Amino acid sequence: MKRLFGLLAAFLFCVVLSAQSSPVGIWKTIDDKTGDAKSHLEIFEQNGKFYGKIVKLLQRKPDTVCEKCPGNKKGKLLLGMLIVEGLEKYKYYWKNGTILDPESGSEYSCSVWFEEGKPDELKVRGKHWTGLFRTQTWYRVK
Repeated sequence: MKRLFGLLAAFLFCVVLSAQSSPVGIWKTIDDKTGDAKSHLEIFEQNGKFYGKIVKLLQRKPDTVCEKCPGNKKGKLLLGMLIVEGLEKYKYYWKNGTILDPESGSEYSCSVWFEEGKPDELKVRGKHWTGLFRTQTWYRVK
């Protein structure tokens, strides 16, 4: 009986731990160059992949459009725009996605992860085809 309770407790602990380490939720984005909070981004799961859209602008008016975005995103509202697309879970992090920097119009390959013991801080790395990369820390909005 004690063994059964021990297994059940271990299972519940794992479930709680995995729920806390999901990127799904609202995140405050922080510019890695200035340290300024820029927006709130909602990460959600759809068909086994993870996406992120801007749900609040912290420094700009809600009707701001993306002047430098490529393709069909050019001239569209930033609010509601998908800027993280196609992340896939891999072991203890998410990879193979893309992230768009609306200020420069550059698109990067993207991976995200949590540092151990910090489930409310999401590390976001964008890597450009040139080999340059940027890493930001985003903070969970509660």
